[in-house]
Amino acid sequence: MTFAFPSREFDEAVAAVCHDTASDDQMRALHALLRGNLAARDEYLRRLEIHSWLASESEIFLVSNRDRTEPLTLPEGTPPSRRAKIESGPMKRPVLVWSLAMAATLVFLAAGFWAWRSSTSQGKLGTTSKAVATLNRVVEVQWDPGGIVPKLGAPLEPGWLRLQSGLAQIVFYSGARVVLEGPAEFQVVSPSEAFCPVGRLVAEVPPEARGFSVRTPALSVTDLGTSFGLAVNSAGAELHVFQGSVEFQASGGSSQTLQKGAGAVAGLTGSMRLTEANPAAFASLFDLQAKSAVAEARRYDRWRLAAQRRQADPTLRVHFDFEHSARSDWQLQNVGQGMAEMPDATIVGCQWVEGRWPAKPALEFQRVGDRVRMSLPGEFDSLTLAAWVRVQGLDRQINALFMSDGFAPGTVHWSIRDDGVLGFTVIGPGEAEFQIVASPPVLTLDQLGSWLHLAVVLDGAAEVVTHYVNGSPVGSKPLRIAPPFQVGVAELGNWNASGFPGNDSFLIRNFSGAMDEFCLFSRALDADELRELYREGRPQAESGPRP
Repeated sequence: MTFAFPSREFDEAVAAVCHDTASDDQMRALHALLRGNLAARDEYLRRLEIHSWLASESEIFLVSNRDRTEPLTLPEGTPPSRRAKIESGPMKRPVLVWSLAMAATLVFLAAGFWAWRSSTSQGKLGTTSKAVATLNRVVEVQWDPGGIVPKLGAPLEPGWLRLQSGLAQIVFYSGARVVLEGPAEFQVVSPSEAFCPVGRLVAEVPPEARGFSVRTPALSVTDLGTSFGLAVNSAGAELHVFQGSVEFQASGGSSQTLQKGAGAVAGLTGSMRLTEANPAAFASLFDLQAKSAVAEARRYDRWRLAAQRRQADPTLRVHFDFEHSARSDWQLQNVGQGMAEMPDATIVGCQWVEGRWPAKPALEFQRVGDRVRMSLPGEFDSLTLAAWVRVQGLDRQINALFMSDGFAPGTVHWSIRDDGVLGFTVIGPGEAEFQIVASPPVLTLDQLGSWLHLAVVLDGAAEVVTHYVNGSPVGSKPLRIAPPFQVGVAELGNWNASGFPGNDSFLIRNFSGAMDEFCLFSRALDADELRELYREGRPQAESGPRP
C-alpha cells in the first residue's frame, strides 16, 4: 500500500494512528511517506499536536479567541476555512508540546516509526480492577450509617456490607448469587468466598461456580453445585440445603456432606445436630425477584405521573419520553410544549431496547450511522439539556450526546470525552469564536452499563455553564459567549459535521449506549430542579442509611 499527500488515505491513516487503530499496511505506507515528504511530516506533527491537546490538557475545553495569547485549541471539527484563519493569527504555541513533537520526529527518523510503535504498544498496561462481585439488585434496603453505602450495579471489591434491613442480591464473578436479608453483616472475600458473622442468606451456585464457600463463626459451607440457606446469629448457624448437595464443617469437627432436603444446626462451641431443610423459613429471600418487580413498577408509575405534570412547563420545548408512539417506528414524538414547532424527530438506525424499567422502551445507539435527527427553531437566552443514558463504552475521542449541525453562531455541542469528561461547546457570533466548557473526569469504568442522569445548564443571564451527574453539580465555568443561543437542526447520539469533508474519520462522534429520556428547556433550571428531575426518574429508590 502507498498513498500520496494530501489524500484521503493520508487523512484516514493519521486519524487511525491517533486512535491506535492503524493497520499494518497503513503504518508501513505512512512510514514510507513521512521519511521522504517534508510537508506530510509537518502536517502529521500538527495533527498529533492537536490530538495530544484534546486528550491530555486539563483546561482544553475552556478557550475563547478573545485572548489570542492562550494556547490554540480547535473545537470538534473546525472547518478548514476557519482552521486556516485561526492558525494564521498571532499566538504562542506551547514550547513543551512542540519540543515533544520534534523529539518524536527525531526518534521516528532515527529508529523508524514502526519499531517505536511496537515498543510503546508492548509497554502499555491494561486497566485493572480489584472487584470480585457486584451489587445486582436491592429491595427497600437500609445500610448501616457507619459503613460504606454500595452503589447499585457497581463492582464490589473485597470488604464489608452491613445491611440494617431489606434485601440485597450480590453476584460474584464466579457466577454464584447470594441474596442477603437485613439485619446482616457480610464480607465479600473473593470471587468464590464470603464470610457472614450474622444475618440470613440464600446462595444459588451454578456448576461453573462449584466450590463457592460461605464461612460463619460456627460452620463453613462449600457447595457441590447447589442452592442453600444460612441463618446466622450469636448462638450459632443453621444450614438448609434446597437443591444439590454441600460439604460443611462445624467448628472443631470433621467435614460432612448434606443432600437436598437436609439441614444442620451448629453452635459456637462445636455442638452440631442434623435436621430437615425448611424452605418456608427463607420465603422472604426467595421473593426477591417478585418484590423487586413490584418496586420497579411503582417507580415507573411515579415517573409517568411526574412526567405528565412536567408537560405543563412552557419552557419544556423538547421532551422525548421514548414511549409515546409517533406516526411510524422511525419517528420519535416530542411531547413537550414545543410540539407545535417540532412535532417529531427522525430515527436513523438505532434499535428499540429495554429502558430504565422492563416495560419501558429506550433507543440503543451502536453503529456509526445511528442517530436521531431533529430541528428546533428559535433563539434562546438560556438552555438546559438533560438525558437518561446508559453508556456502554467511550469508543470515540468525543462521544456525542446532543449536537447542533455544524458551527452556526449560537449553536451548542454536548458530548462525553473518552476519559470521562463532559464537554459543552458554544459557538460564538464571530468568525472562529467558540468556547468549550469541560467538567472534571466524572464517568468511570464502574458506571458503564448503568443508567445515569446527565444534564448541562447554559445560563445566559448568570453567564455560567454547569454540568450535572445524577442530580449533583460536577463542574461549573464562567460563560464567555453571550446569548442568543440556538439549536436549529441537531442530532441525538451523533453529529453532522457540516462544513468538513465527509471522509475525515477523525470527526466520528457516534454515541455507544442507550438513551431513555431527553429534555430541552429554554431556561436555566436551578440545582433543586435538576435534583428533583433525577429523583423522579431514577430506576430504583436510592439506598442509604436509615434517617
